[in-house]
Amino acid sequence: MLHGRAPPRALRFTLDGMQPLTEDQIRESFVNTTRGEAERLPMPGLHEVLWDDREYLGWHDAKAPQRAYLTVWQDERPVSFALRASESRIRSGISAMCSLCHTAQPGAQVTLFAAPRSGDAGRKGDTVGTYICADLNCSAIIRIAPPAAPMQLPPEEIVQRRITGLQERLGSFASTVLAG
Repeated sequence: MLHGRAPPRALRFTLDGMQPLTEDQIRESFVNTTRGEAERLPMPGLHEVLWDDREYLGWHDAKAPQRAYLTVWQDERPVSFALRASESRIRSGISAMCSLCHTAQPGAQVTLFAAPRSGDAGRKGDTVGTYICADLNCSAIIRIAPPAAPMQLPPEEIVQRRITGLQERLGSFASTVLAG
């Protein structure tokens, strides 16, 4: 519970960490690829995943570095998206903010990713773009607790708020892609 309130129903699974998934469950959950494409996608090393320490599963295609994939919980089920990273990068010396974890970083550590919308809109080329941590490691970044300071929320509450915010923004991104 957060602040004495039960979490919203759609976030029930993710506030305690992501539910463990199998390769088959992930492949079946892709909403913006064909069944054949989903079958050929490279999978991350699921035996290495610390499920309780993440709000989503994100990974890159080692053979095609501009391809990436996200799996999130939406309406109590896993939903996966194929993403494509922009070829152009933010100039060095410029800061950028990840749209998911809301962490400001050097521009080279944040990338514009585009996800084809699901359904007919995606087949017609409609995409949703957003800036995301290039390494797709928002779950680790938000768990870095700030030092305790007077007149500031306790560090554990700050981290919990970051987790909640990340979940809300993931849900919004997922809903936008699914609204195709």
